[in-house]
Amino acid sequence: MIRRHIHPDPEKTAEACAVHVSGLLDAARSARGMASLAVSGGSTPKLMFQDLVRSGFVWDRIHVFWVDERAVPPDDPQSNFRLANESLLEPAGIPAAQIHRVHGERPPQEAAQAYEQELRRFFPVAPGEFPQFDVLHLGLGPDAHIASLFPGEPLIADRRGLVAAVWVEKLATWRITLLPGVLLAARETVFLVAGQDKAQAVRAVFDADYDPEKYPAQVVARNTRDVSWFLDEPAASLLPDA
Repeated sequence: MIRRHIHPDPEKTAEACAVHVSGLLDAARSARGMASLAVSGGSTPKLMFQDLVRSGFVWDRIHVFWVDERAVPPDDPQSNFRLANESLLEPAGIPAAQIHRVHGERPPQEAAQAYEQELRRFFPVAPGEFPQFDVLHLGLGPDAHIASLFPGEPLIADRRGLVAAVWVEKLATWRITLLPGVLLAARETVFLVAGQDKAQAVRAVFDADYDPEKYPAQVVARNTRDVSWFLDEPAASLLPDA
């Protein structure tokens, strides 16, 4: 089921998303004894992270992973880990044993392999199965990319691998990313998207012909059982029923 929640501005959108995410995590922890959350980077997630901290949500037995990471050290300004660490992990006092970061300071292929091994250690997956995050948080790029799967990336069609290092030509940089099989396996998927610059991408994800090589987010948006979209009004402005 696809659910769309539209709010006036990034702050209200992030606040609503934080309430939803904390509720999903709490339910998953109650049902299975622990819960897993995979987070993305960006300015809007920072607002959500801050709202989660302000809420006083208790992080006991909740493990945090990353959807993707830049090939940089954890203290680099571009690091997705650094963003989450400064905005969520440290302020919320989440124990180090519950934090499973991508080691972006290592060579990209090595970092991808190490992260895959970390996933396999944590999740009891048999051959051919995928780790199943309780909550997968995604953003959306202005070009409709998700994770570090940009338009034209051959790995958009991959349904076997877990993690890969990808060279992003338009940014001239390496990134480490979860692959579509893992993204599609999540129990609950939450998109948090804000800004007029995302409006064209949002409309394409919902209304354009299915072409995930051109619009990578369609892979998840149209093939996942439970997807909740949290959009601010500018991001949703081109949707016909917004």
